[in-house]
Amino acid sequence: MSNISYYTAEGLQKLKEELHDLKTRGRAEVARQLAEARDKGDLSENAEYDAAKDAQGHLELKIAKLEEVVGNARLIDESNLDTSKALILSRVKIKNLKNNMVMDYTLVAEEEADLASGKISVKSPIGKGLLGKSVGEKAEITVPAGKIEFEILEISR
Repeated sequence: MSNISYYTAEGLQKLKEELHDLKTRGRAEVARQLAEARDKGDLSENAEYDAAKDAQGHLELKIAKLEEVVGNARLIDESNLDTSKALILSRVKIKNLKNNMVMDYTLVAEEEADLASGKISVKSPIGKGLLGKSVGEKAEITVPAGKIEFEILEISR
């Protein structure tokens, strides 16, 4: 069964570039390693050759998975998104009701998540807990450290 994921134009482009890089430079590097190992003689007792073959298998697996992700990717049309609820690509300002700390996050697809730049995955516990909520609503979210209650202060695009 296909697992459809939604991406921004920028996020989808990064995935396509990574796939292209793996197919071109990645495969060329593995082929070079295999050729070097083959040149060293007897393949039956050549650990370098075995390592290169393993690297080739891992690379092809990564390429296949990335092709599946790109094939099942859908581009998000931001103009049709409801701004009254927290959805993917929403910028959500939340307040932790326990310590009154205010945080600002953008909800993105799993592969685009980057906590350092304030982008959290819609599949993360906090992302899941915020989805569908409106300004003023409270969300009780279970995280590894326990339950945290957030209030949604603002939603924007």
